[in-house]
Amino acid sequence: MRKILFASLLLLCSSFVIAAEKPTLVLYNWSEYLPKQVLRQFTKETGIPVRYSTYDSNEAMYAKVKTVKGVGYDLLVPSTYYLDRMRREGLLQKIDKAKLSNFGHLNPRLLNQSYDPNNDYSIPYLWGTTGIGYNTDKIPAGRLTSWVNLWEPAYKNKLLLLNDMREVFSMGLRTLGYSINTTDENQIRAAYEKLTELMPNVRVFDSESPKTKFLAGEVVAGMLWNGEVFQASQENPNIRYVYPKEGATLWVDSLVISAGAQNVDAAHQFIDFVLRPEIARQINEEVGYSSPNLAAIQLLPEKMRNNRAIYPTDEDLQNAEFQTDVGEALSIYDRYWQRLKAGR
Repeated sequence: MRKILFASLLLLCSSFVIAAEKPTLVLYNWSEYLPKQVLRQFTKETGIPVRYSTYDSNEAMYAKVKTVKGVGYDLLVPSTYYLDRMRREGLLQKIDKAKLSNFGHLNPRLLNQSYDPNNDYSIPYLWGTTGIGYNTDKIPAGRLTSWVNLWEPAYKNKLLLLNDMREVFSMGLRTLGYSINTTDENQIRAAYEKLTELMPNVRVFDSESPKTKFLAGEVVAGMLWNGEVFQASQENPNIRYVYPKEGATLWVDSLVISAGAQNVDAAHQFIDFVLRPEIARQINEEVGYSSPNLAAIQLLPEKMRNNRAIYPTDEDLQNAEFQTDVGEALSIYDRYWQRLKAGR
């Protein structure tokens, strides 16, 4: 009888321990896109541990998540055009904005966009542009003003391109005067043919940490995200950013909850945590991409608030275009992308 009673007490105690344990939040994010200190602070405040893993392209993230229908992931950070696709394919679940006390800090200009009306499925995390990065030790300031400059023979085997299909094709399409969101195969093929002419100048494709190639002197210029230029310029002020005359690419990366999320409450807690102005400021300062959080921007040093690489003027964004989902045409892009990377 005592053995039975003792076993029952052990079982009861174990149940209390299990009930007290917090579920692990699984976050799948871009490389170098969230300070470790932010994760540690979240866990310290909430008791919720975070399992954090990274990807270097929307395509890689999408392929993994779709294969398992979102099971095994709680929070993801897709860009606009993949957010739209994943929302329509049922890979995301709605966000309860009533649980987000800091939602009101967000810039209204970045909300209620066509890729997610009313922000039912997404909360802007960071936004930015894709333009030209270059080293003024190697190229005189003001020498590069357009995407088309990168085709010049002087840059043979000296350029970096992002390992990102839509970004690279956006550049090719802009040089031809086409929309970066075209679904016309003739225009996509023309962009591919234009990009094949650029390939002798391309030394490397990199989306995991492209700034390191600039800092190591492996490349002198190329296609780069604005935040990467900001991070690189902290170590080498000669690395600069240019908004191409043909138009930069605009994008927003948003926090979304996977359709297969096991820890929905923890996901909402994390979203609200990073929407806190002081946390959003910390992310902005370390990562270098533009914050959608108006209250956080006011907390930034003036030098950073006025840095045009991070916060462009209306003039900088002239001809700029948001990436949107191209639907079935994505397979056309992919076919030409594979040919481009294979050198055919």
